Amino acid sequence: MNQNPRRIVLLTMVGLIAAIAGTFLLDPYRNYLLALVAAHLCAIAGLSLLIGRTGQLSLGHAALMAAGGYGYVAGVKVGDGVVPGGLQPVLGLVVAVVTASVIGLVLGLAGARLHGPYLAGLTLAVVLALPALTAQIPALGGDQGLMVPFRSVPQALSSLIALEQWQAWIALTVVAVVLGVLATVDAGAPGIRMRAVRDDEVAAALAGIRPGRIKVQAFVLSAAAAGAGGGVLCFVDSGVRPGGYGVTLSLLLVVGVVVGGTGRLAGAAIGAALVVLLPWLIGLGTSAVDLPAEAAQRLDGNLAVLVFGLLLIGLTVLAPTGALGLLTRAGASRKRSAPSISPLSKD
Repeated sequence: MNQNPRRIVLLTMVGLIAAIAGTFLLDPYRNYLLALVAAHLCAIAGLSLLIGRTGQLSLGHAALMAAGGYGYVAGVKVGDGVVPGGLQPVLGLVVAVVTASVIGLVLGLAGARLHGPYLAGLTLAVVLALPALTAQIPALGGDQGLMVPFRSVPQALSSLIALEQWQAWIALTVVAVVLGVLATVDAGAPGIRMRAVRDDEVAAALAGIRPGRIKVQAFVLSAAAAGAGGGVLCFVDSGVRPGGYGVTLSLLLVVGVVVGGTGRLAGAAIGAALVVLLPWLIGLGTSAVDLPAEAAQRLDGNLAVLVFGLLLIGLTVLAPTGALGLLTRAGASRKRSAPSISPLSKD
């Protein structure tokens, strides 16, 4: 494990520059999909750290993403007329992270006293309560949600890039910051304390670690990452609607964690890509087949969930460490099977 923060920052910046350069190779719709992958990666990476390092299972991260979306709208509206238009999205993203962090703090304080399925049930209840909450608070816009003004490409870049490419740049920048922070925390002393609490709370307490505090800190950090993802989604879609942050999204985030490899930030990228791209690819496949209208309507959305379920079962049985673990073992096996070069063969 890399424990040098400077190296983490350097790798993050190199990865960000490479990703931004890659957007020039994509058409507008694929850049839009890339922005969605980046938004989901924020939430899945934070959830992966929470589950993999502290053992806390949350089924309510979709609600935290929604909190980030509503926070983004509030930040943009507060900044309207107060800060320059170009800085309003930045203010919105900051408020999105703060809003989700505050809710994560409340959930974390309650969750620190719960274990296993009880914490999962608590967070699941939050997601289920989201539609009712938005209906009771007029400021949240009810079922229609809230909208923010459309953000076009800055004038200096308008002749170089399309809107979707600009959105991908913002999303990639946010996810680079989120991954950099999570990797730094995971590689440092906080990460060591999280693993100690996960492995044995009693032994960790005897070593001077306060398990409850560590769990709350991990939950707040994970909530902040989810809030950043929700803010990015709101920036890309120019609004937030409670219907998009239900139980299905929460379960897909968990599937993304497991498929990529629990506790692995690189694996979270694989999980986020699957969560966003697999339904799109399945839609392309079903549209290419001449299905009856009723069958096509039944398969719309449900087939993707079924494939996710089968994929989750298959990976759990065949590769418990996720897709990244499977790729790592395949690479190690290839190295072992490669023929070694004898020093005498130089002649």
